Amino acid sequence: MTTFDRVKKLADDRKISLTELAKRVDMGVNSLYKWKTQKPAVDKLQKVADYFQVSVDYLLGRTDEKKLPEQDIDTIAAHHDGEDWTKEELEEIERFKEFVRLKRKQQE
Repeated sequence: MTTFDRVKKLADDRKISLTELAKRVDMGVNSLYKWKTQKPAVDKLQKVADYFQVSVDYLLGRTDEKKLPEQDIDTIAAHHDGEDWTKEELEEIERFKEFVRLKRKQQE
């Protein structure tokens, strides 16, 4: 399955067209269709992966595992610019992590 095929399937599963997907990830209307014959740019590939919450490796066909590893949620939430988190900010991070976990379960 090609990168284009994987993106098309993910879009179909979400019941959106490739044109709509392109708009949602701030790409040109026909950009995704070019992936049938051209390799996608890394930044564009990452935008689509982020939108579907899958890895770039999944889109490229390097793995069949759609889901990002669970630890990625914790890694993303743990990053900060050297500032201390307030209690409220830490609670919000925990709520976000739980939201992402629930969203992924719904998509299974």
